[in-house]
Amino acid sequence: MKEQKTRDTFRAGPFEYHQEIELTVDTLTNLGVGLGRVDGWVVMVPFSLPGERVRARIFRNHKNYSEADLIEVTEPSPHRVQPKCDLFGNCGGCQYQHLSYEQQLKWKQQQVKEIFAHLAGIETAVNPPLSSEQTFHYRSKITPHFNKPTNEVDIGFLKQGQRHALVDVEQCVIATERINSVLPCERQALKSNPQKFKRGGTLLLRDTMDGIMTNPKAPCREKIGEWVFHFTAGEFFQNNPFVLPKMIDYVVKQASAGGAEYLVDAYCGVGVFAIAAHSLFKEVVGIEVNSEGIKWAHKNALSNHATNCSFIEGNAENIFTNIAVPGNKTAIIIDPPRKGCDEAFIQQLLAFAPARIVYVSCAPDTQARDLKTILQSHPYKLVEVQPIDLFPQTRHIENVCVLERV
Repeated sequence: MKEQKTRDTFRAGPFEYHQEIELTVDTLTNLGVGLGRVDGWVVMVPFSLPGERVRARIFRNHKNYSEADLIEVTEPSPHRVQPKCDLFGNCGGCQYQHLSYEQQLKWKQQQVKEIFAHLAGIETAVNPPLSSEQTFHYRSKITPHFNKPTNEVDIGFLKQGQRHALVDVEQCVIATERINSVLPCERQALKSNPQKFKRGGTLLLRDTMDGIMTNPKAPCREKIGEWVFHFTAGEFFQNNPFVLPKMIDYVVKQASAGGAEYLVDAYCGVGVFAIAAHSLFKEVVGIEVNSEGIKWAHKNALSNHATNCSFIEGNAENIFTNIAVPGNKTAIIIDPPRKGCDEAFIQQLLAFAPARIVYVSCAPDTQARDLKTILQSHPYKLVEVQPIDLFPQTRHIENVCVLERV
């Protein structure tokens, strides 16, 4: 693996700069990095796997652990596989291409369990992740970056372990095949007209019913099961269509399982959960702070004949103010951004006191933090934890938690 860039100063510690060591890898962190110990001292080695014996080169000492580059795997794991991408280990987009997919799912299940225990003190069973039908060529949106364009500009993703340097990516094995068919043309167009850009930026390639969209402001559509959703190409919409139907089906079933008559879909976006669940409830209310999302949610409810859905443009201070349905007969779905829910939202949620909460998250760490607040002080119990593998070959985990009021 390529050596990490040297810092101007090297912190004194148990190892010298570029000291080579041997160790056995014990586990994977939630960042997808192998972790082992030398005389009790923790050493992080990217692209190593549990059970492997490796040689590594120290490049950084921290207060209580060190980081090292992988030099050689002397005793490989039986679960190690050949990565499909030649850039794996240099490009920072994927962390698990060297690990069999079955084991990726196992470790993601374990990592959710460990995150909940270590960050929130929540000891709970975690279901095996719902797997993706496709483990490569599944991603329906990519956003390659570039610095100030020239004829030789790199267009791709951040290098492993770097904050600014880019890896030039001509093809991406986790992007859909349709995106890869268009990517060379988009790259060439950028390189042929560098004077168009005064600084760096980002390309958009989104695979939709209407073709590959490259204009972030263009309207487009995506079909999920029986539903068709309209949205703006550059706005948020889940980008693995091969597992998204499973995820929606699970969330909808869990929201309706407690017999609630009403549904509130907070952070509703363009109305995906609200519309998919509408036939199971008397009334569905979606809340979204983004006016663009609300516009599309109204359109999607109309086009999908979800006549019992209404949508409210809310704000963080008064998000439940205009909801007339009773909390004790209501299930709520929350799907916040990566940072999780802020304290004001959680307090308003608890004051509303829904009968059932289905919490969808792309960041189990902030999800665990929020659940700790809900479970410690209020009459809810955690009844199910379900990871969903929206992002094969990467460390990222989508996770759904179901809570019932007791």
